[in-house]
Amino acid sequence: MRLGLLVVPLVFFGVFFAYPVAAIVGRGLKDGGNWQFARAGEVLTDPDVLHVLWFTLWQAAASTGLTLLLALPGAYVFARFDFRGKQLLRAVVTVPFVLPTVVAGSAFLALLGRGGVLDELWGVRLDTSVWAILLAHVFFNYAVVIRTVGGLWAQLDPRQEEAARVLGAGRFAAWRRVTLPALGPAVAAAALMVFLFTFTSFGVVQILGGPRFSTLEVEIYRQTADFLDLPTAAVLTLLQFAAVLALLGLHAWTVRRRETALTLVDPARTARRPRGTGQWALLWGTLLLVAVLLVLPLLVLVERSFAGEGGHTLAFYRALTSTDANGTFSGAPLNAVLTSLSYGAAATAIALVVGGLAAAALARRDGGRLLRGFDALLMLPLGVSAVTVGFGFLITLDEPPLDLRSSWWLVPLAQALVGVPFVVRTMLPVLRAVDERLRQAAAVLGASPWRVWREVDLPLVRRALLVAAGFAFAVSLGEFGATVFIARPDNPTLPVAVSRLLGRAGEANYGQAMALSVILMVVCAGALLVLERLRPADQAGEF
Repeated sequence: MRLGLLVVPLVFFGVFFAYPVAAIVGRGLKDGGNWQFARAGEVLTDPDVLHVLWFTLWQAAASTGLTLLLALPGAYVFARFDFRGKQLLRAVVTVPFVLPTVVAGSAFLALLGRGGVLDELWGVRLDTSVWAILLAHVFFNYAVVIRTVGGLWAQLDPRQEEAARVLGAGRFAAWRRVTLPALGPAVAAAALMVFLFTFTSFGVVQILGGPRFSTLEVEIYRQTADFLDLPTAAVLTLLQFAAVLALLGLHAWTVRRRETALTLVDPARTARRPRGTGQWALLWGTLLLVAVLLVLPLLVLVERSFAGEGGHTLAFYRALTSTDANGTFSGAPLNAVLTSLSYGAAATAIALVVGGLAAAALARRDGGRLLRGFDALLMLPLGVSAVTVGFGFLITLDEPPLDLRSSWWLVPLAQALVGVPFVVRTMLPVLRAVDERLRQAAAVLGASPWRVWREVDLPLVRRALLVAAGFAFAVSLGEFGATVFIARPDNPTLPVAVSRLLGRAGEANYGQAMALSVILMVVCAGALLVLERLRPADQAGEF
């Protein structure tokens, strides 16, 4: 039964992920039917490629370290402190994670770039500095540490640390010997997730890096779209793929350790109001950091969307409703909003069907290595080059029986690839928590497998299903790497429209890009606030 549930996910990933990626890599490494293995050696020894690889690794490691340094104190605040507005603050912290990369890039461009806040106030520009990239990555991934580490920290029994202090251990020694080993797997898992996201960073580096900085993902895009050098792009894709597989293997190992090694308690029992000067200082310091690092860039983005030559105006928003005179769009730029919403809804429906079936099949823990391996493979679309996937769609889905190049469904199918992992990760823990005896009892009473699902599982996982839909919708709206290749010129999505406007000179184009970014931010933030209201109470802090 469980293997039967995997048929649709296997076909979906085989046709719309494995086939396009293999085809584009194969086409790049073949010349007249012969494999160009020598080309791989040339690419991997090219000084420019080595520089890109070094920068990709260096900025990912630096971004990961900086994120952990700034976010771990916040994880403690969310785990151990109970204060007014905590739920709202948790939602605010998570907003950047669900925002499209082009929005984050636009926000930091408005804050740090030419004519930005720092440039106007102090004449300082950081838009071509590596610090802009690192800070934008922290902006994105702060919530990963808060949710992953803070979620576990909130469920660790503080009495264990208190017992160590009663036995004579100091505060730091008790934390180092009791709490830190328990948190280790969660910290490692969060670090690996942040490293994975920053290692494959595209939109942020594309907007803030300029010609000086390039990650593997950006270089794959340049080699494919700008130079049409498919052999180089194919080698870089394989290199990134190998690195992602290694990271996912490490991530799966740390997750298994976290699931089996600890006895957890209700988070409501561990949080208390801050006591003493030190704890209040930590709380206010965390609030200040959130305000400066996470909220300020978004506020600046909103302000720039209203800033005109004669003061604040709605001119840029009004311009979105009129036909573009510069030829950037065939119609009004605001049409991209309806296009993105319709694509996002379709992608969410696909992701729920595929991800729901996969989660149902993976729900039992005695699935063996085959199911555990498939569970890891479901995460690959988050790490494999989206540029490769998008270009692979163009060269593989162009002839019967899968001639989809002119189909409206091409974009939602690509967006669903990044939505499925979030659906699985959201639904799987809840499905595993369903008592198997309830299913067995229903089956004994004559219920069919479909009725067992409808009568037993669905009422218990309905809220998780809604949360999964919200996450899938948010990440589908923000998908950029693949969509930039396959979105029709006359029907762009919001991220593609923002990228086009930022790529054109002039204050009007810049202002409209800021306005579209604000609209996209509001839609994603609204979806997240709904998620926070639907999130089960016993999943405090977890993704």
